[in-house]
Amino acid sequence: MDLKERIKAALAAHRRVPMAPGPVPAAVLVPLFIKDNEYHILFTKRTEQLNHHRGEISFPGGVCQKEDERPLQTALRETWEEVGIAPGDVEILGELDDVYSIHNYLVTPYVGVFPSHYALELNVDEIERVIEVPLSHLLRPEIFRVKDWSWKGRVHPVYFYTYQKDEIWGLTAAILRQFLDIVFPKS
Repeated sequence: MDLKERIKAALAAHRRVPMAPGPVPAAVLVPLFIKDNEYHILFTKRTEQLNHHRGEISFPGGVCQKEDERPLQTALRETWEEVGIAPGDVEILGELDDVYSIHNYLVTPYVGVFPSHYALELNVDEIERVIEVPLSHLLRPEIFRVKDWSWKGRVHPVYFYTYQKDEIWGLTAAILRQFLDIVFPKS
């Protein structure tokens, strides 16, 4: 079974945990693609000019709009707006558990694959650059760590992944961790 089929099967077998509505609904895409005969995940580094999450590394995505009938449409629309990947060019492989953000968002993550050698068109008002991380790198235990952070009187574990000079952390790292745990379970 190739990796794409393994991901689809693992996500289909996962019993997805939705969360109760309340916070602002949002959605992201975990975008996979093949580069140099290996699967990579595309992350975005947000510009410093944004009001929210400036300078952070994230998956393409954002807040659900009225015209979005479902969170999946939000993830695909935002991916198109941020990095220029057309919705019709993304094959959705599955969905991860909803995640609450500390900024009062209810984020629904989707996993999808887009064609290799895709001509990305960055929205320079939102995206400073993209970061293409090999999946094999993300599976290396030495690049992952957990820190306990205090937020509103409670201690929360916060995940961190390091790739070259970049640090993927917080909500994005939590989504990434769930994806990796589902597809590559430790025996």
